[in-house]
Amino acid sequence: MPMTSQERVRTAFAHHEPDRVPIDYFANPGIDARLKAHYGLSRDDDEGLRQVLGVDFFEIIPPYVGPPMHAEIPGRRIDLWGARTRWVEHESGGYWDFCDFPLRDADAEAVARWPMPSPDDFDNSIVPALCARHRQYALVAGNPGAGDMINTAGMVRSMEQVMVDLATGDPACLLFMERKNQVQLEVLGRLLEAARGAIDLLWLGEDLGSTRGPLISLDLFRREIRPRHQKFVDLARSFGIPVMMHSCGSSSWAYDDFLEMGITIVDTLQPEAKEMAPSYLKGRWGNRLSFHGCVSTAGVVAHGTVDETVRMVRETLEVMMPGGGFAFSPTHMLQDNSPTANVVAMYDAARRWGAY
Repeated sequence: MPMTSQERVRTAFAHHEPDRVPIDYFANPGIDARLKAHYGLSRDDDEGLRQVLGVDFFEIIPPYVGPPMHAEIPGRRIDLWGARTRWVEHESGGYWDFCDFPLRDADAEAVARWPMPSPDDFDNSIVPALCARHRQYALVAGNPGAGDMINTAGMVRSMEQVMVDLATGDPACLLFMERKNQVQLEVLGRLLEAARGAIDLLWLGEDLGSTRGPLISLDLFRREIRPRHQKFVDLARSFGIPVMMHSCGSSSWAYDDFLEMGITIVDTLQPEAKEMAPSYLKGRWGNRLSFHGCVSTAGVVAHGTVDETVRMVRETLEVMMPGGGFAFSPTHMLQDNSPTANVVAMYDAARRWGAY
């Protein structure tokens, strides 16, 4: 019998085989618009595209209803944490790239004054209705930026500076991370409370690797990153839901620590990165961790043919499907340089070959 998305995801992440592999979807605006055009959908028909692709996940997001945190700057977008981006053209379209890094040279006193949103300024009153409206999906709280420290701090302080900050224990950087995490922890706690048991999964993030290896040492991870993430994991446990940790690049070196913390699902899984091949991950952690990802947005989906895309999907599923514990997903946002035909073939193959 066909399962609901919630049943399918819960079964897979409990290391049992569902009716088919759960499917997820993330994309940049360009390829998203092309996919909707391909399927005859309007540009704003996100639900229609989810249905066509067979997506099983839906993120519950309480809207921010507070005042603007930062003054507008011409030619810049500014998020709630103060990160600034500027539009950069490329051959496939363009993207908003981080720039300016307003806290790069800030000391702890300046960081303490830096505006941040209040948990009171997120409208959780609509969460029960959102959960009820999208109950056909496995409902997710959080995202790859929840609990994230290196990336978010790098957006306002520069990645180079954050690497130095972590190595030296710079109080300004650590204070920014702590303030941001306190807000997010409270926001997520209120969301989970408002959802009244409807949330199936808490999604956190922290990019820990490059393609070639770790960005930081295991000792540094245990000293500065792990204790802060543990608060989010403990929050999820208090609501009886599992935690999925996003990390780009080579991150398997931290998986044993993830398990000790109570993290049972890992996300992204760039197969081209060091010690991130599907066979390596499934062979070493397949009975203890569940996996969400493995379909590289920098590989054949972007640069190969339709036949190569289908072959990659089949090979990935053959490795990751046995025994459950796998959800099919791109490793990151599908990029605008991905041919529409390849992305269509990717999801067609997932639905066809992902059945148990």
